[in-house]
Amino acid sequence: MRTSIRLLTAAMTLCTLPAIAGEWRSREPDAVIEWNSIMVATSAAQNPFAQARTAAITQLAVFEAVNAIAADFDPYLGTIEAPRHASREAATIAAAHGVLRSLFPASAASLDAAREASLARLHPGTSRDQGLAVGAAAAAAMLVQRSQDGSVPPEFHLPTSTAAGEWQTTPGCPPAGGILVHWRNLQPFAIENSAQFRSPPPPALSSLRYALSFNELRFVGGMDSPYRPQDRADVARFYAASPAVPVWNAAATQVAVARGDSLTENARTLALLNAAISDALASVMETKYHYRFWRPETAIHAGDADGNVFTRGDASFAPLIVAPCFPGYGSAHASAAGAAREVLETLYGKRLHFVRLTHAALPDVTLQYHSFRQIAEDIDDARIFGGIHFRFEQEAGARMGREIGRYVYRNTLQRSQRQ
Repeated sequence: MRTSIRLLTAAMTLCTLPAIAGEWRSREPDAVIEWNSIMVATSAAQNPFAQARTAAITQLAVFEAVNAIAADFDPYLGTIEAPRHASREAATIAAAHGVLRSLFPASAASLDAAREASLARLHPGTSRDQGLAVGAAAAAAMLVQRSQDGSVPPEFHLPTSTAAGEWQTTPGCPPAGGILVHWRNLQPFAIENSAQFRSPPPPALSSLRYALSFNELRFVGGMDSPYRPQDRADVARFYAASPAVPVWNAAATQVAVARGDSLTENARTLALLNAAISDALASVMETKYHYRFWRPETAIHAGDADGNVFTRGDASFAPLIVAPCFPGYGSAHASAAGAAREVLETLYGKRLHFVRLTHAALPDVTLQYHSFRQIAEDIDDARIFGGIHFRFEQEAGARMGREIGRYVYRNTLQRSQRQ
């Protein structure tokens, strides 16, 4: 089993982590965390952008149901009424189940079974029944609110120019061309619109900054690069298989369980986290199709014709990882990571968080971290050493994401002034 070299000092798992007085109070996952895990598993077959939308809808419905009872924070929709003694656990189960059953009707049987298993741990009675009604109402309200949010129909882009710097289709693209053009118009969950945090233009092709990123990737990002350490190949493979939602929800829930945060706190955390991730992914798609900047493999093939004296073409270059079929600038994985990191650092602090990430498709890779920053840095390396993003694209995506995460946290689900 391989572990990322730079992170060996953080090689702890939650099961061996000693309790620190006053910080960790419980290690048992609650209904919010249980159904967050069910959400991640149920939505796993979606593309990363659609999965982020699903996660935001689900977790905001859960938050709205729980908060309607607790009244600790400002509501998201503000249309759900609830008795103060309704079961928050039942509300959580019903809200998540209601959203997921509607979005994934083919999974109805497994979702119904999970619902019954969760409810079996609650005492039957008025409180549970009231909670179920609140959760169902929150799910229905969120689904109505997102029913015309621009997530369909799909749109595609075929390049109309072969000029240097212009995005071209890459291996793996469908005949229709670049995918997810419509995602730039997705109705945001918390920000004003997807252009609000548009990245500044990429560096000029003739610039030294461009040349430095170009040559870094040409050396370390190729399929057969001898300059890529094994641990960087591991993270490239891992984060190609692991999109934002499973990565950052796993990080958040592991820390939440270790801390022993309340069900209400967890509902808010996961709602903020997933709203920020989804808004970051819509925003980065707006930036991508605004600039339509070529992918590194296209750039390296045309390196002799880009007007930069410090770059050299290589027609044989192929990246380690297959590039997604849309423009390169900026990085979507980085934008989601920046948003998630900003939210989680604000809620939990920057250090001493012990997170262990695995993926069933990569049993030989286990990544262990003690800060959210380290996860984001590995994601940056993954895309560069994987050969699909220049470093300046990672930097642009991360900046955008952190600005979005900050905005979402400061303007959404604030602590209620009625307390």
